[in-house]
Amino acid sequence: MLRPGQPAPWFTTGSPINPEFAFGSLGGQYILLAFLPQDAAGHDEAVGLIRRHRALFNDSKVFAFGVLRDLDRIAGAQNEPGLRWFFDPSGEVSRKYYALHESGEAHPHWVLIDPSLRILAVGGMDESERIMKLVASLPDPDDHAGTPLHAPVLIVPRIFEPELCARLIAFYEYQGGKPSGVMREVGGKTVPVMDSTKRRFDAMIEDGEFKALLRQRLQHRLLPEITKAFQFQPTRVERYMVARYDADGGGFFKPHRDNTTGGTAHRKFACSINLNTAGHEGGDLRFPEFGSKTYRPPTGGAVVFSCSLLHEATPVTAGRRYCFLPFLYDEAGQQLREDHARRMAALEANGAEAGPPPTRERQEA
Repeated sequence: MLRPGQPAPWFTTGSPINPEFAFGSLGGQYILLAFLPQDAAGHDEAVGLIRRHRALFNDSKVFAFGVLRDLDRIAGAQNEPGLRWFFDPSGEVSRKYYALHESGEAHPHWVLIDPSLRILAVGGMDESERIMKLVASLPDPDDHAGTPLHAPVLIVPRIFEPELCARLIAFYEYQGGKPSGVMREVGGKTVPVMDSTKRRFDAMIEDGEFKALLRQRLQHRLLPEITKAFQFQPTRVERYMVARYDADGGGFFKPHRDNTTGGTAHRKFACSINLNTAGHEGGDLRFPEFGSKTYRPPTGGAVVFSCSLLHEATPVTAGRRYCFLPFLYDEAGQQLREDHARRMAALEANGAEAGPPPTRERQEA
């Protein structure tokens, strides 16, 4: 069995609303997983217990998910207030949580997970009432650690001078931005997808001299601080891009991670350089696994963080937020990028689907 303090195993599986629901996108709230008995009486008893306590389970504090393996139950499953479903017909998710032995023997039980996606408590079905009492006693997600948490991010002021910030905003307004999608793994290929995860408009910088100027600022003012703080030496920059989040339509980017597909695995650090901090309300960064605190660098300043951290851009409620958004990586990352490109080219030539990349979960990026 998993023990308190261990990381909760990640998975991607089907649900009533998403055929590839990424568990790693759920940080920031408590999660109760119910690995349900297969017999009708035991199943109905466990589900009935959740329903009787549905007031404990809401979108702001605790999610409850029943894990279904039976195909008939999966076919009829619909999310309802206080109870959602994960589909596990192959038993892959259940095996990750020791709810299904390789021999096929089932071990129904409850798993309570904290907002940092770590195991908080585990209990058998005979401990159901204890688990419900524990859920009822949970503090606010921001207080689950017993002390304030701070995301492992680096804020560095004065990367771009005011004149350069103004020039980047003028570049955006002259060129105009295009709607920005997210990177997803579809048929084993990393592709851009337009959906409700993000509302942002992007303008790519292609001019070599302009890119060289921006790289010089990063190299001399930002990269040494990254090396000092994280003992990592970036050598490459992915994309030179100005993005705009508008209050009209509530520009936002929902919780996501930046390196969870085969085509984004090379990314090590994300960087957000604000270009007009005083020109908007909202639009700050939040890291749900570390609480509801938000982070906003000053104009020309950068916030840098690992691409594996769950993060979101909160909605812009007034004005427009302009920012410069590169990803940073190194030569090892470049090798990953080249290997992925060769693999995709070979599969395209063979007319075959790529399938999931080896050893990586297919997560939302």
